[in-house]
Amino acid sequence: MDSETSVTSILAHLQDVERHRSLRSGDPALSRQVEALKHYQQQRFARTYTDLLNSSRYAQPARFFLEDLYGPADFSRRDAQFARVVPAMVKLFPNEVVATVARLAQLHALSESFDSRMATLLGKDALTAPRYARAWFNCGDEANRRLQIELTLEVGRSLDELTRKPLLRQALRLMRGPAAAAGLAELQSFLEQGFDTFKAMRGASDFLAIVRQRELNLLSLLFSEAAVHRLETNRCLPGDEPLGQLP
Repeated sequence: MDSETSVTSILAHLQDVERHRSLRSGDPALSRQVEALKHYQQQRFARTYTDLLNSSRYAQPARFFLEDLYGPADFSRRDAQFARVVPAMVKLFPNEVVATVARLAQLHALSESFDSRMATLLGKDALTAPRYARAWFNCGDEANRRLQIELTLEVGRSLDELTRKPLLRQALRLMRGPAAAAGLAELQSFLEQGFDTFKAMRGASDFLAIVRQRELNLLSLLFSEAAVHRLETNRCLPGDEPLGQLP
C-alpha cells in the first residue's frame, strides 16, 4: 500500500467512525445502548478468555485485546487529532507501521458500524444473552463479522511481525518526540505497548489461533437460527457451549 493510498484509506475509515459518533450524539438513547453494548462485549471477551487472562504467557496480550481492541474507551479525541495529522503520520512512521495502522483504522470503523447497528436492533431494553444473540442473528452480516475477526487477528499478526525487527523498537523509541509534536502521542503509545506486549509473548501464533477458533465457534452459533432459538428457550445442546460465554 503506497503512502497516498494509505492516507486515503485511513481517512475514509476515520470518517466512517465520526459518522457513527455523530449519529449517536443526536440520539441519546442510542448512545447509551452503544455504551452498554461495548461494556457487555468486553465482559463477553473476558469470559471467553478467562484462561488466557490468567496465563503467565498470554495475560498481557489478552489484556491488550480486551482493553485496546474490545474495550469501551472513548477514542473520539484521539481520532480527531489523528485525522488531522494522517499525512504527517504516513511520512513519519515506517511503512510496516503505517500498514498496521491502516488495518487498525479499518477494524475501528467496522466495529463502530456493528455497534450502531446492534444497538439499534437491541432498542432500549436491558442486555441479556438471548437478546444479544438474537440481535447478531437479525443483523445478518456474517461476512463482515468474519472480516472483523480477521482484521483483529491481522493487527495481532502485524504487531508480532514487527517484533522480529529489532531496529524497529529503537526507531519507535526515537520517534516519541516527533510523534508527540505531530499530535500522535496516543498512537505512539499504542504501537509501543503493542510491540512490547507481543515481543514478551515470544511468538503469537498459538495465541492468535486460540482467538480465531473461539471467535469463529461463537460466530457459527450467533448466525444459526436454531442455536439462537435454543438459547432463547433455555434448551441448549452439547456444542452450544460458546453461547454460555455470553454474560
